[in-house]
Amino acid sequence: MQVSKMKSKVVVLYCDTYDEDILCEKIQKGFELLGGTEKFFDKDEKILMKLNLVRGAAPERAVTTHPSVVSALARVLYDSGYEKLSAGDSSGFGSPVRIMEDLGLKETFEKYNVRMADFKAGEKVAYPEGIHAKEFIISKDVIDTDALISVCKMKTHALEYITGAVKNQYGCVQGLNKAKGHTVYPSQESFARMLVDLNLCVKPRFYIMDGITAMEGNGPTSGDPTPMNVILMGADPVAVDSVFCSLIGLLPENVPTNVYGKQMGLGTYVEDEIEILTEDGEVSFSEAAERYGNPKFNVIRTKHTSRGIMGFVTRLNRFKRRPKINGALCKKCGVCVEVCPVDGKAISFKNGRNEPPVYNYKKCIRCFCCQEMCPHKAIYVKGKN
Repeated sequence: MQVSKMKSKVVVLYCDTYDEDILCEKIQKGFELLGGTEKFFDKDEKILMKLNLVRGAAPERAVTTHPSVVSALARVLYDSGYEKLSAGDSSGFGSPVRIMEDLGLKETFEKYNVRMADFKAGEKVAYPEGIHAKEFIISKDVIDTDALISVCKMKTHALEYITGAVKNQYGCVQGLNKAKGHTVYPSQESFARMLVDLNLCVKPRFYIMDGITAMEGNGPTSGDPTPMNVILMGADPVAVDSVFCSLIGLLPENVPTNVYGKQMGLGTYVEDEIEILTEDGEVSFSEAAERYGNPKFNVIRTKHTSRGIMGFVTRLNRFKRRPKINGALCKKCGVCVEVCPVDGKAISFKNGRNEPPVYNYKKCIRCFCCQEMCPHKAIYVKGKN
């Protein structure tokens, strides 16, 4: 007799508020629908909440994981008997501890005995079983924990189309090694495959996506906040991201991290292999999209093709895309120049600090780090994808 394959389960919870009490109820319910916290974590384990703290920004900007979601998760875990808790990220710009403090999390963490992890120290970790990446420089805070919870944000991304459950683990890479990674894995495909290997290496136990207020458009830091009013939870990051895709009318197979995530054994994006659970029972992908979705969500929808002549066209079109600076918004702060990972810099103050920086597109690898880190929404991506 043929044994049916277990489906990946993703919980979709409707939530239109960042009220901590309500969030606690929702997160607790999500764990219950998936078998309870003890199905995923032992009480004596050290648990690290890996947040999205890409850079400092007010919570309403939807740049970071919302502090109320973090507080609610910490409270749920603490009240359930988990006392060895920590939280952090390797921020793209700025100190993660300072960002958490600015988000108002210090008092919460003191209340629930959560250590703020700065992710400063790193260690080389060999991953010989990796398909695309064989080693990483991983934060010691990640290495020293027993269980990792990825607490991500629902956002768009210039390179990989979305940043969610899979992409969030890039913050496990320590400090400046993240910038270096863009030069080692410069294409959309190679970066996606590296991200999949990274997830398989650090092995998060669980994923929670803050989609109450999401970011569309020029993400992941300069886009527009938009209400999606959902929290997604699950143990399969590809399935979580695929449900995210379905809610915004984006075909899951158009997202490189989903495609390679399935090919490389991280998870599945196939609808028939995913079970969507809600507080009202199981629903189909189409039912979830009808109830909670926004088909007009502003996101890149180009089909991902990796092989043959169409793969070449896809890569050529991606290369035609380029970061551009809106001179009216540029404050000449120099963050874009600082974060450019290319040797010799692909962007510089060629005309002096009184003028916006200038790109050398012959050097530019289209990693869009400049666009991601610009604090003034002055950089956008132009051109056909």
